[in-house]
Amino acid sequence: MSSPDLLSLTYRRLEGAAFRTVFDDLAALRIAVFYDFPYLYEGSMAYEKNYLETYARSERAFLFAVYDGNQMVGATTAIPLPDEAPEVQMPFQKAGYELDTVFYFGESVLLPAYRGLGLGNRFFDEREAHAQKFAQCTMTCFCAVQRPEDHPLRPADYRPLDEFWQKRGYQRDSSLQSEMIWPDRNETVETAKTMIYWTKKQVVKKA
Repeated sequence: MSSPDLLSLTYRRLEGAAFRTVFDDLAALRIAVFYDFPYLYEGSMAYEKNYLETYARSERAFLFAVYDGNQMVGATTAIPLPDEAPEVQMPFQKAGYELDTVFYFGESVLLPAYRGLGLGNRFFDEREAHAQKFAQCTMTCFCAVQRPEDHPLRPADYRPLDEFWQKRGYQRDSSLQSEMIWPDRNETVETAKTMIYWTKKQVVKKA
């Protein structure tokens, strides 16, 4: 099988309730990608669809999906912080942010065979362009799970994405932390994971 290239791919942009039309594809992709380190997520379709309902209920939520033929091979999401779950809002509330000025970037998931084609930058471009449609948005953010350096499932060749995120203008803010729960790989009991946020101020576009 030849390596994929950008010319073989197609793209879809969906907002709000339209998320429900791709729940199965997006859930399956999230489960596959997040199974690997550092998330080690032991996912289920039922859990995924419950999670994705948050996005389907938000009129301003955004999905950019990448397809190779009929298969969704990559996707990224964004949602106004007031429409996110309480555990995501909490650190910003404590820090005194106005929630409606912040857009939260959810997952960026891409199957391994499609990495290295520049889609990581495309994901940020698409989400930031969507957030900038709303005049009140002055900040975008996302969070990343924290795993110990000596974690037994950490691959020897694992490289964190910190440098890439910094090049995109994001800064790690250790004062913004929350806990999210999910079952780790091969486990049935959910445990709490520390999530640390990365933030970037957005230029407000004048009408």
